[in-house]
Amino acid sequence: MKTKALDRIDLNILETLQRDGRISNVELAKKVNLSASPCIDRVKRLEKEGYIDGYGARLNAAKLGCGTAVFIQVTLDRTTSDVFNQFRDAVVKIPQVAECHMVAGGFDYLLKLRLANMDAYRSMLAIIVDLPGVAQTHTYVVIEAVKQDQGVPLKPAAESVAGSS
Repeated sequence: MKTKALDRIDLNILETLQRDGRISNVELAKKVNLSASPCIDRVKRLEKEGYIDGYGARLNAAKLGCGTAVFIQVTLDRTTSDVFNQFRDAVVKIPQVAECHMVAGGFDYLLKLRLANMDAYRSMLAIIVDLPGVAQTHTYVVIEAVKQDQGVPLKPAAESVAGSS
């Protein structure tokens, strides 16, 4: 599918929706200085072209019994496509794994898990170390989340820093 280059209004729409996915189209249109009809057309185009993956709510993990976050570095015993595929296929089935990233560097994958407590972590570790291809793990328990994912930065870094002063 051919995608149209993003203009300033598109970026404003994306930034606004990223901060508040529940905003009405009328309010969104006001914020980006458009009338409602062209605004909804742009949103639909941004969805169709894949700039918007979906909409959702940020939940409070602690209130929902998943207040312990851990990161686990995973090193595989071999770095072959079949081992990568087997590991990937197994890890995506574990609901406690919030994120899984294949990384370059001193290990192969970085997992983020959301758990109830350290007992739950211990049980999960037994599952993780038995996943296909796992040779070694290192765990880092989150003590405090200083900054969490706030979405994709749409402004240049210098502009974002200057705007926050």
